[in-house]
Amino acid sequence: MVVIFGLGFTGKRVAQRLIARGIPVVAPGRDADVSSIPTGALVVHTIPPLDPPDNQALRQKITAAAPTRIVYISSTGVYGNQTTVDEHTQPAPEDPRGIRRFEEENWITAGAWSSLILRSAAIYGPGRGVHVAAREGRPPRGAGSGLVSRIHVDDLAAMVDAGLFSTIEGAWPVADEKPCASDEIIQWCRQNHPHGNPPEAYPEIAAAPQFTTGRQVDGSRIRRILGVNLLYPTWETGVPASLAEEALTFVQSPSGVSS
Repeated sequence: MVVIFGLGFTGKRVAQRLIARGIPVVAPGRDADVSSIPTGALVVHTIPPLDPPDNQALRQKITAAAPTRIVYISSTGVYGNQTTVDEHTQPAPEDPRGIRRFEEENWITAGAWSSLILRSAAIYGPGRGVHVAAREGRPPRGAGSGLVSRIHVDDLAAMVDAGLFSTIEGAWPVADEKPCASDEIIQWCRQNHPHGNPPEAYPEIAAAPQFTTGRQVDGSRIRRILGVNLLYPTWETGVPASLAEEALTFVQSPSGVSS
């Protein structure tokens, strides 16, 4: 039995992988009663730190579930302004989000269960990422020429899956093999107009209100330890695949609107 706290963008992909293998999955909603949550299960925790009262309630639910193991999806934001990261880089959070992420990591690792922390680079996939922000005329987070590391949601889900059924512990950075500037992805979309989208589908975007120099993340070590081979080792395969899945969803939707 696997209990997933946070059935969002990544949690849904993890659930799909597990269910496809016949593994029972439960995903309690925010209002779920503690007594309804299975005990002694494996837990996937994908929820970013909430406001203190809500976060404390979530921790109580996780503790009451008495999990044997937790895999927590954290963020490379815990590294603060460090621009080059690997498994040896120490956390140095500087903004409130990074600080609270690191506090959640510490709470998890101090618990009466085994744990694995996956500090994910920017997560993208169908319906989420630079290609989507550009299409909607929004400045992507980290817009500009600075290199940014990313991970396709399916590859992150594969790592969560492998991590659940391993004995590996600790906190590890997670990313694909090719950091790139957001501008590079936008220009590719404009030049290749995938799935019939003309260049004007990716309008010129005003400067982002907060420019970032980016962060290059080496996540190769944990991939080797878990034995996970990336399905999308670079954005050059991951973004086209995401666009193809988006187009398929649009065609299959009865209303003609992508879900």
